[in-house]
Amino acid sequence: MDYVIETRELTKRYGQHAAADAVSLHVKRGEIYGFIGRNGAGKTTCMKMICGLTTPTSGGIRLFGKSEQESGPLRSRIGSLIEEPGLYYEMTAYENLKCRCLMTGIDEKGHIDSLLELVGLSYARNRKAKAFSLGMRQRLGIALALTSNPEILVLDEPINGLDPQGIAEMRQLFVRLKEEKHLAIMISSHILEELAKLADTFGIIHDGRLLQEISREQLMEECSSYAEIITTQPEQITASLEKMGFTRFQIVDRETVRVFEGLDETAAMNRQLILDGCTVAQSRIVTAELEDYFFKITGGNRNA
Repeated sequence: MDYVIETRELTKRYGQHAAADAVSLHVKRGEIYGFIGRNGAGKTTCMKMICGLTTPTSGGIRLFGKSEQESGPLRSRIGSLIEEPGLYYEMTAYENLKCRCLMTGIDEKGHIDSLLELVGLSYARNRKAKAFSLGMRQRLGIALALTSNPEILVLDEPINGLDPQGIAEMRQLFVRLKEEKHLAIMISSHILEELAKLADTFGIIHDGRLLQEISREQLMEECSSYAEIITTQPEQITASLEKMGFTRFQIVDRETVRVFEGLDETAAMNRQLILDGCTVAQSRIVTAELEDYFFKITGGNRNA
């Protein structure tokens, strides 16, 4: 597998507290990796170690398939926005990017203006950063992360605090960067439903431990809608479903059967179940969400 980021048992301890505990994650080239977890789960700590901003207590990091010893110089191919953008607030957007270009040795004609256009800030080119809204600061921070034409973009909570329009604009930007620049983008967030619209792979972290990595296709299957039938005769229900040609169903307990196909045929299905002599106390369509799956995996609940 062509991983651009691979961690092995990555651990960071502060005294007795493990901020990241044996985390082994995998980010593929050209994908958006959604790093999901509550505040304090360990997302930022892992990202800082990947970007070389803090040293692991133990474990290793491979970048672009290279060994730990070879990975150091490769961090120049990572653009990052960790926590808050490092802006000079008395400088304009253009001047902030000019400073970053000077620091990284980038001297490409039109590069700064193309970055401003890419993140939607051309109109604010000569406006001081101190006058920017939170969303504008986030976009400028992403432009700074893109200055050196990275192959990986690591973004820590880039949509935190944005209004719905700002979140939608960020989502469109990330998709453009993936499709037009072919970047691998690692995005952390606790806003689960937004990542569900965006990511190709999800890593779920809780209390410093990576609980699961799951593809978008697998997650959508886990979170797919289903017909739930409440009955006192689950075996008779499944026998009738088989006779009707259904194959994707499950007896959940002694009173519940779930059907994962033919949801637009539930009225006809219920009629046939009754004609077959089955007891149907209740039938409904259930739509699962990423949040439901997250709380199931972490053992939490929505009100925690």
